[in-house]
Amino acid sequence: MKILIIRHGEPDYTIDSLTEKGWREAEYLSEMLVRQLGEETKNGHVHFYMSPYGRAKDTASITLQKLDRMAEVLPWLREFDVFIDRPDDTTRKRIPWDWLPEDWMQDPRLFQEDHWFENERMATGNVGEEFRKVTEQFDALLAKHGYKRDGRYYRVERANHDTIVLFCHFGVESVLLSHIFGVSPMPVWHGFCAQPSTVTTLVTEERRKGIASIRMLAFGDTAHLYVHDEEPSFAARFCECFEDDTRHD
Repeated sequence: MKILIIRHGEPDYTIDSLTEKGWREAEYLSEMLVRQLGEETKNGHVHFYMSPYGRAKDTASITLQKLDRMAEVLPWLREFDVFIDRPDDTTRKRIPWDWLPEDWMQDPRLFQEDHWFENERMATGNVGEEFRKVTEQFDALLAKHGYKRDGRYYRVERANHDTIVLFCHFGVESVLLSHIFGVSPMPVWHGFCAQPSTVTTLVTEERRKGIASIRMLAFGDTAHLYVHDEEPSFAARFCECFEDDTRHD
C-alpha cells in the first residue's frame, strides 16, 4: 500500500483558502496526481481523504474534479491546532511547534518519544493526549485498508497495492510521521519542512508474510512546481540569516 501525504498550497489564513500562488500550486499538483493516479483511480484503487479546513479542501478540489472523485473529510486531519503558552510568548496561546531552538533544545525530554509530552508547556496544553487521539484515528484508517498496528509494526490483514491520499497540513503530517517512525514530533516539526503543495510518499514493505513496516520514499517533493518553473513558497520556513527580510517568528 502507498500513502501520499499532501500539504495544502500556499495559504491565505485570513480566509482559510489559498493565495493566487497557492491556486497555481494546486493546479500543478493536480497535473502530476492525474498522471500518477489516473488509471489506478479508475480501477478503484485510490482513496482520497482530506482535512475539514478550507485550504486543504481547495487544494484537493482541482485534483478531485479532474479525476471525477470525492474525498472523505476526516476531522482529525485538520491542522494540529492544539494551543499552549510558548516559553518566549505567554501573551497568547500558540501552536505547540515553532519554538525557538534555545528554548526547546534545553529540555532533553522533548527529543524523546515517550517523554516529550511531559514538558510543562506540553502537559498544560494536553498536547500528548491530542497526539494520541490523532494517531489512533490514523491507525484506524490504516486498519480499514488492511494494515493493523501491532506495537511498532503493522499486521497485514489484507495485502494490497492501493493508494491512500491525505490532503492536510504540515503540523499534522509531522504528527503522523513521528508516530510511524517512533520518534518525538518536536525534531520533526523543527527539523523538517514540507513546503506548500508538497507530496510525501510512504509505502508498506511486507518482507515476511503478514508483517509490514512503512518506509518513506520521498519527503516534501516539489517536482510538480519545478517543471513549471514555479518556486516553492517560503511559507513554513524562517529566515536563513537574521538580517534577511523574511519571517523571523
